[in-house]
Amino acid sequence: MLNGIFRVLRTGSPRRDLRGRYGPHTTVYDRFNRWAKASVWMQVFETLAEKSPDSLQFIDSSIVRAHQHAAAGKEG
Repeated sequence: MLNGIFRVLRTGSPRRDLRGRYGPHTTVYDRFNRWAKASVWMQVFETLAEKSPDSLQFIDSSIVRAHQHAAAGKEG
């Protein structure tokens, strides 16, 4: 179940495209939503952060590059 959730989050693919080995796509979606509403994900991330505080990384907007077409304004 976790692998199915992580695959959808990592690839951004529609959950309907999940392989059968991850279980029914509706179950994966329902479980993710139920855990999100119950703050299970926050508890998982907080526990992982407590166990390894040096592993936290932040992304600064100064290192994120935009696509070359994002900088151009509307022409005309």
